[in-house]
Amino acid sequence: MEHLFDDQDWEIISAGGASGEAFFARYHEQKLFLKRNSSPFLAVLSAEGIVPRLKWTKRLENGDVITAQHWLNGRELHADEMNGPRIAKMLKKIHSSRPLTSMLQRLGKEPYDPSLMYAEVADTLDTELKYLPPVREALTFLRHNLDRISAESYVVCHGDVNHNNWLLSDVDELFLIDWDGAMLADPAVDVGMLLHWYVPEAEWSSWMAHYGEELTDDFRLRMKWYVVSQALVMLQWQKDKGRLHDVTKWMNFLQRTQKKENLK
Repeated sequence: MEHLFDDQDWEIISAGGASGEAFFARYHEQKLFLKRNSSPFLAVLSAEGIVPRLKWTKRLENGDVITAQHWLNGRELHADEMNGPRIAKMLKKIHSSRPLTSMLQRLGKEPYDPSLMYAEVADTLDTELKYLPPVREALTFLRHNLDRISAESYVVCHGDVNHNNWLLSDVDELFLIDWDGAMLADPAVDVGMLLHWYVPEAEWSSWMAHYGEELTDDFRLRMKWYVVSQALVMLQWQKDKGRLHDVTKWMNFLQRTQKKENLK
């Protein structure tokens, strides 16, 4: 990685993460975020102002491609900041972006429709979890409502809009990072998890007004359906990792979600 910078003595350290493909680089006052073999999707995200600006891309002799973005001073958003209008407007910008949708289509992404999501959930859960009453109830809800879940269009969705993936720079620029799970899906996939996790239900309509859509009964049902699906997948993932505290957290979230709206 060091030979990318010719004779300059850059300090390069791992940025952590499960893939081990991300790094921070520093040379005096210059700071970069480097990533190995990132998707071409990154360039479009940068052009749209969704992620920090892409500075350069270089191909190594072994075929690896390294991208460099500006390493910004800033911070992750706090959970209590997620109900602000800037978040709603940024998410709407992403969901409305034709260049983003076009690039994912060119990369061969197929729409992630509800039938595929339900099949993934059913295949992911082990027998032990399927035996638990809240999980059985959730699977029944998904199965009974599957034919009612349809979107007018499939758009670019991030898939993991938790507060740790939102960055606010020191000059008040807002970004959404970590796009490895990007998909073409119903926008209710992103909106549902954000509202159910962070925003009091009494504020959902006002949040949706900033997003630019009406909170209809159909949208409520779609949000709940996707949130239940995502919660079940996360429940199994945390169990597989042996994180019992997080298993409990996701089980409680699943039960709270099931009670909302009384949509069964």
